[in-house]
Amino acid sequence: MPIIQIKVAAPKSRVTTRRISEHLLEVTSKVLNKKPEVTAIAIEYVDPEDWFIAGKPLSESGLASFYFDIRITDETNTKAEKAQYIREAFHGLERILGPLHPESYIHVHDVRAAAYGFGGKTQEYRFQHNG
Repeated sequence: MPIIQIKVAAPKSRVTTRRISEHLLEVTSKVLNKKPEVTAIAIEYVDPEDWFIAGKPLSESGLASFYFDIRITDETNTKAEKAQYIREAFHGLERILGPLHPESYIHVHDVRAAAYGFGGKTQEYRFQHNG
C-alpha cells in the first residue's frame, strides 16, 4: 500500500505521465513486492525554470530532473531491495524523461505500521487481523 509522490522537472504530457505511472507501478511491484491494486501515485510537474540546482535553473542545463518519495511499511523490505529499487526506478525514469541531472532524488520512507494505513485501518491492524 505504498503512496508515491513525484515531482518532475520536464515538459508535461499525458504520454509521459502515463509512462511514469506505469514504470513506478511496475518497479514497485516487482522489486518491493507491493500490491499494484493498493499503490497510489501522484505526479506533479514543475517548470524547469522553477527548479534550481546549485542556484541555477535546471533549464540552463538542458536536462530533466525529478524527486520522489515513496512510503512503505517499515521492516517489509531489505536494504538490498531498496537499493535495487532506487537504481531501477532512476534508470527507468531516465529512459522516459531523457538525460537526467544527477541531482535527481528518490527517498524511500520506512513508516511504522502503527502510524501508517489506508481505508481507516493501520498496517499494524491489518497485520494483526490478517488483512
